[in-house]
Amino acid sequence: MKTVRELAAEIVAREGGFVDDPDDPGGATKYGVTIHTLRRLGLDVTGDGRVDGADVRRLTQAQAVEIYIDHYFRRPGLGALPQPLQASVFDMLVNAGANAVKILQRLCTQMGQPCVDDGVIGPQTIRAAQLAYEAAPGHMVDAYGIARRNYYYALADARPASRKYARRRDGGKGGWITRAEEFIAPRYHLTDAQHRARVAAWA
Repeated sequence: MKTVRELAAEIVAREGGFVDDPDDPGGATKYGVTIHTLRRLGLDVTGDGRVDGADVRRLTQAQAVEIYIDHYFRRPGLGALPQPLQASVFDMLVNAGANAVKILQRLCTQMGQPCVDDGVIGPQTIRAAQLAYEAAPGHMVDAYGIARRNYYYALADARPASRKYARRRDGGKGGWITRAEEFIAPRYHLTDAQHRARVAAWA
């Protein structure tokens, strides 16, 4: 079983270095930490009295790991979820915020464990997730990963500017899809043909 720190280090490596993509609502980002996150947390990395793009550029991998451990794992309460689910929910929480928890809550409801999809991990969500996992221990992690993949496709359906994250220029799977499938058993990965069929309407 990987430690939380190991999971956070993997997320940092997966997210990569500094980018400032105008199509990304997150704005300036480094190691997956956005300028909005730094401002929300009041992290003045440069120590110049303001939080701006320079702080994002100066952020180190070690600082990003600590941000993830504290603000995306411990504070949201991910440690109370069934351990096999934690890595995928953690990774998506970094990538999509509270939607990661809402997807889990909706999945629990679909699996017969009613849960309000408010994006907050509280007693109801913890119990629902545990009962749903116990009912289908061999399937829930994959089911969550598939729901996550569907979320990314739906997001790209609704927002054309985001399609480049779900589909590469050559038509293959984009970063969002390959990232989701890292947490899904290979037998549930979409084939290239299935992916292309899914995004064909985007043209």
